Amino acid sequence: MTVYFVQAFIYLVAAVIAVPLAKRLGLGSVLGYLVAGVVIGPLMGLVGQEANTIQHFAEFGVVMMLFLVGMELDPKALWAMRVRLVGLGGLQVVLTAAAGTGVGIWLGLQWQTALAVGLIFALSSTAIVLQTLNEKGLGRTEGGRSAFSVLLFQDIAVIPMLALIPLLALPELMDGTGTSADHESGLSLVASLPGWAHGLVVVAAIAAVVVGGHYLSRPLFRYVVQSGLREVFTATALMLIIGIAALMSLVSLSPALGAFLAGVVLANSEFRHELEANIEPFKGLLLGLFFITVGASINFDVLSAQWGTVVSLAVAVIVVKAAILLVLALIFRVRGSNGWLFTLGLAQAGEFGFVLLTYSVQNNVIPVETSQVLSLVVALSMFLTPLLFIAYDRVVLPRYRRSKNDDREADTIDEQAPVIVAGVGRFGQIICRLLRANSIPIVALDHEIEQIENLRQINIKSFFGDASRPDLLETAGIEQARLLVVAIDDRDRSVQMVEHVKQFFPGVWVLARAFDRGHGYRLREAGADDVVSETYHSALELGGHALTAMGVHPMRARQMTWAFLDNEKAHEDELFDAWKEIEEGISFSPRYGELFMKLEEALSSAMQRDWDEPKQEDVPVWRPPEPSGD
Repeated sequence: MTVYFVQAFIYLVAAVIAVPLAKRLGLGSVLGYLVAGVVIGPLMGLVGQEANTIQHFAEFGVVMMLFLVGMELDPKALWAMRVRLVGLGGLQVVLTAAAGTGVGIWLGLQWQTALAVGLIFALSSTAIVLQTLNEKGLGRTEGGRSAFSVLLFQDIAVIPMLALIPLLALPELMDGTGTSADHESGLSLVASLPGWAHGLVVVAAIAAVVVGGHYLSRPLFRYVVQSGLREVFTATALMLIIGIAALMSLVSLSPALGAFLAGVVLANSEFRHELEANIEPFKGLLLGLFFITVGASINFDVLSAQWGTVVSLAVAVIVVKAAILLVLALIFRVRGSNGWLFTLGLAQAGEFGFVLLTYSVQNNVIPVETSQVLSLVVALSMFLTPLLFIAYDRVVLPRYRRSKNDDREADTIDEQAPVIVAGVGRFGQIICRLLRANSIPIVALDHEIEQIENLRQINIKSFFGDASRPDLLETAGIEQARLLVVAIDDRDRSVQMVEHVKQFFPGVWVLARAFDRGHGYRLREAGADDVVSETYHSALELGGHALTAMGVHPMRARQMTWAFLDNEKAHEDELFDAWKEIEEGISFSPRYGELFMKLEEALSSAMQRDWDEPKQEDVPVWRPPEPSGD
């Protein structure tokens, strides 16, 4: 028992140290887990043969992930993505499998083995790609949605692949090993059934998941909720997923597919959010454990003996898959940076490759010696995936942004106005409309042509160009302007812009949009005359609605939000000084903690104060200060 505790401690320590470090360096959590596995496995020898056993257990994290993915969809959403699901996903699997088979035959493998290898490398890593897309906020982009469609089709395609592999068995391998998958001990409901009966059992199992999930899950969860015990609800959620996985395994189907179907069925359930909240921690831990075991199971003896072959094959897999994916992206019009996200994101082999590889060895399709090399190729390609995402972030995306802006030169600004608005996205365009409604002349600048065209459609004078460029500001009339509104989306450029304007045109009143408190303080240090956080007042407004929803009188709720605002304004200088201490590295000074205790006490006191019912004319109205310059 002590051994298990020690091993669990080693795995957790490796994750706790490596993952935050990798995140801080911008490498992503997946690469952190993989590096942690390599360090505690091949390099330090702290874990050993148990890594393969733990890997099979940790693969259940993939099952949980697909259950959660399914809960984000519904049948209508699946029908809407049918073209990319079947067309894009189907072509990717078929073309990649064909290319892998051709390369395998060219390398001297028998066609059965080559076909199995092609199927293995046709799959990509659902776990790595989806987790990385979610971490980077790319899941809802066109490239992210296309990648998801392909990954979903791949997971479904695992089923016919598992059915096909036993038909590819090589007699010479069976004679040599004397074993077959048929001799493997395990539970199965279809092992001795004829083909037609096997099919009926599979259909019945899928129907049981769909019908049972729709009609039986709700009464079950209502019954459990009545107990009032959160841990029982968690146990029920785990029971549901484990039961579905077991049922799918009994009929030789992919547990991940069954979990996905169950998630789709429960997508519109009133218990959906509670299920997600209970399963998410287990999913994250198991996926992390899976990635650690992938790193720990790398056989450095085989790698050192055949490193040239392993590295060459891993690079070949990535290059060939990327080429096919890039062509498909062009065919299906996934262009620009989205096309490269789709291409680089899916260019690796996947965790189901280990499953198919093991299954192929058991069924005498791939020799053991070949499987050891292929296992390293799969692991190495997965290991390189985070680096491909880093290349997308730091090489591809900046170039596309620059090329998008460089394709068109900045407009010639032939008009000047007392107000210049820099950045007319979702924040800046509201300011433009408000000023225009009051007949105040403005000049709007933005480097996104779509935003400029939107403003021109409502007759607001706007020009394409980088508003942070000093020459454009001067052309727009910054020297004679009374007011500059800084609402660009780049934090650093907005600070630099404020510094430049206040240095050379100190008479211009500068209003700046801040992303958060820290950015607001940077703008204040740069010289901005007025700084507003983009979410601060909307959060106050929503907080007032929350008080009203909980039974507080609407006027009382408004008074409380004013008290909150007044309390922060009264301590604004102290908060600013505390922020500067954090920037200087004194984040845990006693004065910092005392300040926030003081703020909370003042806020609590303000909230408890009794007010007279205010009259309508007593409601404060914000008015801008008079400009300090001409």
